[in-house]
Amino acid sequence: MALFTYDLHVHSCLSPCGDDEMTPCNIAGMAYLAGVKIVALTDHNSCKNCPAFFTACAEYGVTAVAGMELTTSEEIHMVCLFGGLEQALAFDEALQPYRMKLKNRVEIFGSQPIMAAEDEIVGEDPYFLPAATTLSLSEAAAMVRSMGGVAYPAHIDRESNGMLAILGAFPEEPEFTLCEVRDKPNAEKLSGGRRVVVSSDAHRLTDFAVTLNHMELDCPDDAEPDEVRSALFRYLTK
Repeated sequence: MALFTYDLHVHSCLSPCGDDEMTPCNIAGMAYLAGVKIVALTDHNSCKNCPAFFTACAEYGVTAVAGMELTTSEEIHMVCLFGGLEQALAFDEALQPYRMKLKNRVEIFGSQPIMAAEDEIVGEDPYFLPAATTLSLSEAAAMVRSMGGVAYPAHIDRESNGMLAILGAFPEEPEFTLCEVRDKPNAEKLSGGRRVVVSSDAHRLTDFAVTLNHMELDCPDDAEPDEVRSALFRYLTK
C-alpha cells in the first residue's frame, strides 16, 4: 500500500472554458512540478485530448487517467473515468449521437482545439462541448458502466451543475457509492456516508495542484502507470 497524490478532474484547452495554456504538455508538466502522481483529464463531453495527454504524462512520469465530464439532460455534471485509453475513446465515439449539435461560437465561448503530441493542434471540435447531452443521469451512468468505466457526480458542493443543487438529494437510481467535492470540508456533510474524491475541476494552471489530496492504493509508490491505474480503479469501485 502507498499514498498517491491525485487530481481526477482537470480540463484541457479543449474545454472552451479552459485557458489556452491548459495544454496536455503543460498539465503534465505542472503535475510533475507539484508532485501530483495521478491526473485524470476530464474535458466537457470529450476524450479527444486524452491520447496527447497520455504521451505527455509518460514523459514526466505521471500516471494519466482518461475521462470526461459529461453533462446529462438534467444539466448535471458527472465525472466518467476509464481504465484504459481505448475504452475512453470508444465511449467518446458512442457519446456522439447524444450530443447537442450546437455550433461553438469561438468569439464568445473560446476555441476547442484537439491536440496531438507536443501540443500540436490537429483539429477543433465544431460543436459547443459543455452543452447538455440527451442522456439522463441514469442513462449516462449505465452507459459508462456498461463500457467498463466509473461514473460519479461531480462537485456536489457547487450550485452550478451540481447534482444536489439540481435534484436536492442523491437519487435511488442510479446508485452512487462515490461522489466528488471541490472543497474537502464539504465532504462529510454532503456525501451521505459515500466515499469522496476531492478534485480541483481545474480550468487554469493556477487552479491545478493548489491543494494536494491523497488516496491509499494497493500498489507500491514506484509502480508502473498501468499498475497504478488498475489499483486506482479497484479503489474507485470497491
